[in-house]
Amino acid sequence: MTTAFRTAKGGRIDRSQSIGFRFDGQNYWGNAGDTLASALLANGVHFVGRSFKYHRPRGIMTAGSEEPNALVQFGLGDRTEPNARATVVELHEGLVAASQNAWPTLGSDVGVVNSWASRLIPAGFYYKTFMWPRFGWKFYERAIRHAAGLGRAPEGKDPDHYDKMHAHCDVLVVGGGPAGLSAARAAAMTGARVIVMDEGPEFGGSLLSETAEIAGRPAMDWVAGVVDELAERSNVRLLTRTSAVGYYDHNFLVAVERVTDHLAAPPEHLPRQRLWKVRAKQVVLAQGAIERPLVFADNDRPGIMMAGAARSYLNRYGVKVGNRVVVATNNDSAYAAAADLHDAGVAVTIVDIRDEPTGGDLPLAAFGKGIDVLSGHAVIGSDGGRRVEAAYVAQISPSAKRIAGSIQRFECDAILMSGGWNPSVHLFSQSGGKLAYDRERTIFIPGETRQQARSTGAAAGDFSLVDALTDGLAAGLEAAADAGHRKRGGRPQAPAVAPVITVPLEPLWSVPGRDPRGRTNKHFVDFQNDVTAADVALAAREGYLSVEHLKRYTTTGMGTDQGKSSNVNALALMAAASGRDIPEVGTTTFRPPFVPVSFGALAGRNVDHLADPVRKTPMHRWHETAGAVFEDVGQWKRPFYYPQRGEGKQAAVNREVRAVRNSLGILDASTLGKIDIRGPDARKLLNWVYTNAWNKLEAGRCRYGLMCHEDGMVFDDGVTACLDENHFLMHTTTGNAASVLGWIEEWLQTEWPNLKVWCTSVTEQFATVTICGPNARRLLGELCGDIDLSSEAFPFMSVREGHVAGLRARVFRVSFTGELSYEINVSADCGLALWNACMMAGEKFGITPFGTEAMHVLRAEKGYIIVGQDTDGTVTPIDLGMGWAVSATKDFLGKRSLARAATAAPGRKELVGLMTETPTDVLPEGAQIVEKALESAPMPMLGHVTSSYYSPNLGHSIALALVRDGRNRIGETLEVPLPERTCRVRLTDPVFFDKEGARLDG
Repeated sequence: MTTAFRTAKGGRIDRSQSIGFRFDGQNYWGNAGDTLASALLANGVHFVGRSFKYHRPRGIMTAGSEEPNALVQFGLGDRTEPNARATVVELHEGLVAASQNAWPTLGSDVGVVNSWASRLIPAGFYYKTFMWPRFGWKFYERAIRHAAGLGRAPEGKDPDHYDKMHAHCDVLVVGGGPAGLSAARAAAMTGARVIVMDEGPEFGGSLLSETAEIAGRPAMDWVAGVVDELAERSNVRLLTRTSAVGYYDHNFLVAVERVTDHLAAPPEHLPRQRLWKVRAKQVVLAQGAIERPLVFADNDRPGIMMAGAARSYLNRYGVKVGNRVVVATNNDSAYAAAADLHDAGVAVTIVDIRDEPTGGDLPLAAFGKGIDVLSGHAVIGSDGGRRVEAAYVAQISPSAKRIAGSIQRFECDAILMSGGWNPSVHLFSQSGGKLAYDRERTIFIPGETRQQARSTGAAAGDFSLVDALTDGLAAGLEAAADAGHRKRGGRPQAPAVAPVITVPLEPLWSVPGRDPRGRTNKHFVDFQNDVTAADVALAAREGYLSVEHLKRYTTTGMGTDQGKSSNVNALALMAAASGRDIPEVGTTTFRPPFVPVSFGALAGRNVDHLADPVRKTPMHRWHETAGAVFEDVGQWKRPFYYPQRGEGKQAAVNREVRAVRNSLGILDASTLGKIDIRGPDARKLLNWVYTNAWNKLEAGRCRYGLMCHEDGMVFDDGVTACLDENHFLMHTTTGNAASVLGWIEEWLQTEWPNLKVWCTSVTEQFATVTICGPNARRLLGELCGDIDLSSEAFPFMSVREGHVAGLRARVFRVSFTGELSYEINVSADCGLALWNACMMAGEKFGITPFGTEAMHVLRAEKGYIIVGQDTDGTVTPIDLGMGWAVSATKDFLGKRSLARAATAAPGRKELVGLMTETPTDVLPEGAQIVEKALESAPMPMLGHVTSSYYSPNLGHSIALALVRDGRNRIGETLEVPLPERTCRVRLTDPVFFDKEGARLDG
C-alpha cells in the first residue's frame, strides 16, 4: 500500500506491515510504528478537528503529548475515549477514530457561526452576558451546558481492567532521551537501583527525530547499545509507554503505563493501563523541551505546525508534511528541520526574523544546500480554508512592531513555525521547585529545588546534544552518590559528539499583521481554547494582571494540554501589555497530572466490591438463610429487617419491636467499632477524648461517653469498659470506627507523643451477639454457669468474663433499646456457634432476630441518639440535652469551644420529641419545622426532623427533631409543611417510653 506523503525510505516504521484504519468513516492505510497522526499525515489529512470556542478548522500541530489540536474520539462502544491525542495514539489494525466538537460533520460544522460572531464573545464574555432577562437563565444554561466539552464520554461500564504497582528505587530517571539514558547508565554503573521511564514506545527521545551521530555512528545505534546494556542489569527497570504525571512530597512520583493501548486485541490477562507509585531516593528529570509557536495572524490553519514536529514526522515516521513549505523561525533549530525536508525533496523557504542568522552551523548548512532564506522577515499571516494554501511574508522593522516593507504571498501547503524551546519544567514545578527566568534565552529553567531532584539536558535548558550527554552523565553519577552509591574506578566519559555552534534566538512574542490585532485576523496564543493575543490584551486592560487571573479569565492553559505550548507566549504578551518584565508576571501553578489520566488507571484494581470492600459479620450466612433484607452501614452489611411470608417492611419491623419489648430479641452487633486501649496513660487519653471523667472508673464497669471535635461539636459516642486498671475496650459507632481510631492516633502522634498508651482496632476480632428483652437474663442463665447474673452482682453498665454456651466470652450489660440487654463478645470464629446456641435455647421464649430498623425504633422510643443522624456536625452535647455527660472539672477536646458565644447562646437548636396529631403520619426525616405553614416561601425555619418512625408499642408515630430553643417550647404545636399536606406536631420530651428506666433491669 502506498500513501501520498510517505517517503520512499527512512523512518522507524515497519514498511512491510501495512495497517488499515478508519477516521471519520473513511478507510486509510498506515504502517506498523505509525501514530494516528503520522498515518493521517501520510495520507495527506491535516484537517482533523475544530477548535473549542470558535469551531475553526484545526490540524495536527505537534508530534508529542503537548498536542493542542488533534484531539479525536478514539475507539468504539464502551471502549471509546474522548480527547485522545492523535500524536500519541499508536496505530493498530482496525483502529477507529473520529473527529469531535463538530456537527453534523467535520467539514460542515454549524458551530462555525461562533467564529463569525467572535467579536461578540471575547475573553470573559460569559461574565458580562446572560444577565437579562432574569428568567432566561434556564435557557442560557441549557445551551451553555450543551456546548461544553469536546468529545463524548462512554456511557457503559469500562470493559477493561487496570493494575497498580508500588516501586522503590535509588534513582528514578524520567525521560529516555540522550540525557536520561546517559544519566541512567551512569547511575546503574554504581550499583544503584534505577528505574527509567519514557512516555514513548521506544527509548531515544529527541534522537528518534534527528539524524545526529554519536561516537561516529548513527545516534540510534548508541541508544540501542545503552538500552541493551541497561536491560541486562538486574538493578535496572526499563518502562516504555510510561508517562510520569505527578511529583509529590518526599520524592513520591506517580506514572501511568499504557500496557495494551497499542494492541488491536489485548490479551485478557493483561491490564489496559498500570498506575506506578514510585518512591525514589533521588530523581533525575530529563523530559526534554517543548517547541514554542510563533504568534502571527491566522496561525491556526491546518497545515501550520511546529518545525520540530515536521522533522519528527519525516525522520521517525517517513512522512513529508507537505511538498512546498515555509519555515518561520527566530532560532537555529528550525534550520535542521528545513535541511532534512530539503534533502527529502521538499521545496523549502526559510523566513527568519533575525537580520543576521548566518553565524550558526545550521544556517550555514542550509545556505550550503541552496535553501532560500529571507532574513529580517516574518510570516505575518496565512491563507487557506481546510488547509493552509499560502503564507504572507513581509520585512519587519528592527523593533518588530510594524511591517517595514511590501507583503509577499508564498504559495505553500505547510507552514512550519519555531519560536524557540521551553524546557519541560512541569514535574519540577510540581515537586515544589522554583523556576528562574533566563533573559538571554527567554526561557524558564529549574532553579531552587525543594526535593532530592535534579534536571538535566533540555529540561534544564541545555539544548545541545553535547550538553545532554555530558550533563546527563554527571546528573546520574551525582544522584547515585547522593543515594549512597559511588562509582568505583575511573569516572566514565560521555561519548564524542561534534559540537554545533548556534546563534541566539530573537524573541518576537507577537508578529505584527496587516490589520490591527484582533480586528479581522486572529493571532492565536492558546490553540485549543481559542485564546488570542487580543484576549490577553483585553485581560490586561480589565485589570486581570495576575497570571492566575489571566489564566481563568481567558482560559489560557486550561485545556487538555494545560498550556504546554501557549503559557510562555501568554506570559510575555501580558508582560508587554502591562508594562512589566516576564519574571514579574510569573508563572502559573503547574498541577498534576502532566497528561490526561484515565479514571480506570487511578482506580486500578479498586473497582466493584474492591472499590469499597463489603464487610460481613460471622453470622452473615445465617441472616441470608433467614431471609434478611440488608442495609449498608459504612462498609458493613447489616440485617435491616427479617420479613416472614407475606410481610412487608413495616409489618416485620412492628413484629420485631414488639418481640423485644414483650419477651426476647437477638441482634447481630458485631459491626460496632471496638478499640483496645492499653497503657499506663490510658485514662489520660480517655479524659482528653471524652467529655466526661474516667479517673474513677473501676475494673469491671462501663461508662457512656461523648466525643467532640475541637469546635465542641459531637462526632461520636459509645460505651467504654474498664477491663483492668490500664486496659480499656472502647466501643464506637459502626460507621465511625476507622475515623475515631485515626483521630486518636493523630492526637497521639502530633500532640501527645509522650503518652504511654497503645490503641488497636479489634472490631473484626470479636463477634457480638446482643440479647435483649424481659427474658434476656433467663436465656443467658441457661447458657452461662460461671457468671452471677443477678442485678446486685452484675449491675447495669458492667462487664464480666466467663463462658457462654461453652465459649470463652466477655459479657457487657449495656442497652441501646431500653430493655434488659446483654452484649456477648466471643472470638469471631465462634460467632455463628454462639448465635445458633442462643437461637436454640431461646425458642421457648419466642426469641426473635431483629434488624437495625427495629433497633432504631426501640432506641428512638427511649430518646437515644444516633451520631450522624440526630447530629450533623453543628450539634453540641448541650444541644442534645446531655450536659450530664460533660465534666465541669476537667479539660477535654472541644471544652473551650463550648464556652464560645455562639455555642453558648440562647436559641440554639435542641433535641426534642415530636408527636403528630394524626397517629399514623410518619414524618419524613429531614422535613423542616415551622411556626406556621404559609402558602408560599420563604417561611422561617425553626428546625428539622432527625429521626422518624412508627412505634407499635405506643400505637403512634414518633420523631426526634432539632428545634430552635426546643426544650423551652415543649408542649407547643408547630407545623411541618410537606409537598402534599401540612402535618401539625406537638413538641414533647425526647423520651417516649419507660421514662423511669425501670425496664433496664428486666
